Parts: sequence; C-alpha cells; structure tokens
Amino acid sequence: ERPREFLIQVLERVKAGRRAEGEYPDLMDEANVEAMFSLLDVLGRGHITAVQYREALKTLGLSTEDLEVGDDENITLEVFKEGV
Repeated sequence: ERPREFLIQVLERVKAGRRAEGEYPDLMDEANVEAMFSLLDVLGRGHITAVQYREALKTLGLSTEDLEVGDDENITLEVFKEGV
C-alpha cells in the first residue's frame, strides 16, 4: 500500500543484517531464482557454466571469493539455488 515506507523498512533490515544485528530480508524467492537460472540456461540443458554462475553471483552483489567451482564444471539449478 505504501511502497516508500516498505522500501525504507527493507533497507533498514539490510543495514541491520550487514551489522550482524539481524537477518537479511528475503528479497528473492525460489521462483525468482529459478527464473534467473532459466534466463542463463537459454538452451534448456539443465545447467550453466561456471563463468555464468560467477557473473550471476557478482551481479547480485554476492561474493565469489570462497567459491570452489572449476572453470569446466557445469552448475545445476540446485547448486545455483544454494549459491544464491
């Protein structure tokens, strides 16, 4: 009903999560993650490349520093969900 107030509340929860004073809000649900994966898996093969995976995580603002994925590995939807 009041989008401005809603956004302020969500951003406050994000700030608190960064300070370890609370949990991050769930900004994406499982359907969103599945839709993102399907956009990356344009041929419908059921997997994406490690490069696509890393770029998707970076785009979402997630760290890839501790990611243990070889360049020749295929990333399934389940692995993608876990990472996101």
